[in-house]
Amino acid sequence: MLENSTKKRRKNMFKKIALFSVMLMFMVLIIGVSMTSGVVAKTNNFALILATGGLGDQSFNDLTYEGMVSAKKELGIKFDYVEPKAISNYEIYQSEMAASGDYELIITVGFDQADALTNVAKDYPNQKFAIIDMVVDLPNVASYVSEEQEGSFLVGALAGLLEKERDNQLLNNKQVTGVVGGMDIPLIRKFIAGYMAGVKYVNPEMKVLYDYVGNWSDPTTAKEIALSMHRIGADIIYHAAGGSGLGVFQAAQQEKFMAIGVNSNQNYIAPDYIVASMLKRVDYATYSAVQDVLNDSFRAGVHSLGIKQGGIGYTTEKSNINVSNTIIKKVEELKGKIERGELVVPVNIEDVEGFLVDNK
Repeated sequence: MLENSTKKRRKNMFKKIALFSVMLMFMVLIIGVSMTSGVVAKTNNFALILATGGLGDQSFNDLTYEGMVSAKKELGIKFDYVEPKAISNYEIYQSEMAASGDYELIITVGFDQADALTNVAKDYPNQKFAIIDMVVDLPNVASYVSEEQEGSFLVGALAGLLEKERDNQLLNNKQVTGVVGGMDIPLIRKFIAGYMAGVKYVNPEMKVLYDYVGNWSDPTTAKEIALSMHRIGADIIYHAAGGSGLGVFQAAQQEKFMAIGVNSNQNYIAPDYIVASMLKRVDYATYSAVQDVLNDSFRAGVHSLGIKQGGIGYTTEKSNINVSNTIIKKVEELKGKIERGELVVPVNIEDVEGFLVDNK
């Protein structure tokens, strides 16, 4: 009798141990899945991972940050941001933020975050991500890309018309303009192609120079490139070089020629020398990405922002350089043609000549 009772107690004890073990394994599994899937509750918290170069570039990074500040003021969100010092930091920050489970959306800024994001987004399939200026084709990533060639076409046309009118002491009679790009990559070649097409569409005789800094935060090299372009005749120089572009403005002030800004309205930086800025509304992209998540309308895939969507434009505001109403009217006409699809601006430099032939 005693032996049977002891056996029964042992049997019940083993059952309890087995049940506890199963429950423990189940909990470990759930925790493991949660950590790798990035399950995120409604936290009202968002994250921004800036591009290398950080805040203070008076261009791309500052603009994306401004979009988040606007979302905080108008939509009531909270957000954290980081300023990576090197490309190798991207994956670390992305992984740490995703693993925390604190953020409804993690926004990554810049084309060079794509490789890291491709890895991290796969590890955290339930974490929502957005990337600005590049496409990552994953079901939890919204990719925001801009039609930079459209805005570049407009400021190129403005430059070409200014050269034809030649009603400013900053302009010479050599019919040469230039573009200083940040890096020799497809994204920046879109700026150059659009600018070249715009210049030559209104002023076929003009020569367009272009060169690359090789860095987003090297104004010294950008200044040297701009000065060398000016020495061979360029009197209007456009930049698509992030923080490096500040060197173009320094060169314009030193040698007294015109410059064109990019991304945000940079005219105020040197209003006597910056005639216009191409507007690339990446602030609108970051704001829209946050708003979509708040409205439960997050959509993975490509979100294209051009003139038609209000994501691209130009401005002469805050510049002290007079641009005639005749020129503004012509540029606005071209803007309307692009918006209606009557002009499709090339994205490749090698396609510019064909575009000009087709649109004589």
